[in-house]
Amino acid sequence: SSSTVLFAGIAGLLAGAVSMGAGEYVSVASQRDVFAREIALEKSELETKPLEEQRELELIYRAKGLDRETAKRTAETIMADPDVALDTLAREELGLDPDELGSPVKVALSSFVAFAAGAIVPVIPYFFTSVLSETVAFVLSIAFAVVALIAVGGSVGRMSGLGVARSAGRQLLVGG
Repeated sequence: SSSTVLFAGIAGLLAGAVSMGAGEYVSVASQRDVFAREIALEKSELETKPLEEQRELELIYRAKGLDRETAKRTAETIMADPDVALDTLAREELGLDPDELGSPVKVALSSFVAFAAGAIVPVIPYFFTSVLSETVAFVLSIAFAVVALIAVGGSVGRMSGLGVARSAGRQLLVGG
């Protein structure tokens, strides 16, 4: 019956959205933990082996095209301030931006909302089965899902430059 489909749709929406949100939370929190540890290790190395870290920084700048003397002066200037040195080493040596390690809560919430927004689309017609037959609700559910998949895929294709039709087709194929 349509009430069973509606209940199952909402249950699936909630289960999927919670699962996606929880997975994103754990993933980003774990990644932050690893990055924080790498930065802490770098800080420890800065405190215990400052000359070695300065040489590493010199080598990084030499690899970027600075001559030996300019790279040395730049590294010395950076190393004069421990906070700047740690920030620079995190960026240059580790490839991390300490200011942008990601928020597990924000990522989890956005994943939850995105999944729920997509999952509600095929369920919408079943909210109106008092005025729609179950067959019409079923057909509209499929139509809404197809339109949503094409719209999302086309939008991604336009933003990425991949091409609207190609991206919409891929989204429809995978989503379908």
